[in-house]
Amino acid sequence: MRNARLAEKLVVALLLPAALRAQGDHVAASQPIDAAWLTADTATNTATFELIAGLTGLNGALNFNGFRDGGLTLTVPLGWTVVMHFRNHDGMLPHSAEVIPDLSPLPTAPVSPAFDRAFTVRLTEGIPPNGTDDVRFIADKGGAYLIFCGVPGHGAAGMWIRLEVSGSVRTPTLAATAAGK
Repeated sequence: MRNARLAEKLVVALLLPAALRAQGDHVAASQPIDAAWLTADTATNTATFELIAGLTGLNGALNFNGFRDGGLTLTVPLGWTVVMHFRNHDGMLPHSAEVIPDLSPLPTAPVSPAFDRAFTVRLTEGIPPNGTDDVRFIADKGGAYLIFCGVPGHGAAGMWIRLEVSGSVRTPTLAATAAGK
């Protein structure tokens, strides 16, 4: 009986994101970028980003800050400290976040983070609705990365945005980008 319940939970965890994605695809992706999501302290070279899981109903709430499939890009200068204040705004599902290499195909579960400490607690099981966590890491390698939900199936269903670490920018920025890979 216990194994049957565990198998049922696993099926729900793997299939629910796809069902929610199909349901949420009709929602417009016109989420404005809120300037309050990103602050920069040039004295300490620290970028602070409010990362909000399930902010809107887009993609069945499998989104960060109302964006899915890389539709938002956070760009930070190389060598800066990045602080992400993670909040799960989704009222139903747990979510998590980690910074991973820009992979194709997308993983279906967590992978090793691209930077030391660049992940939330309970990466696989997720942080429950209204839960929070802070992620703090040094962006010490330039390149393209993803901020990805590690709950199995969520990231692969579109719950990811982009992170660019650049040696040619002086301050962090947020910009809407073309969704998809």
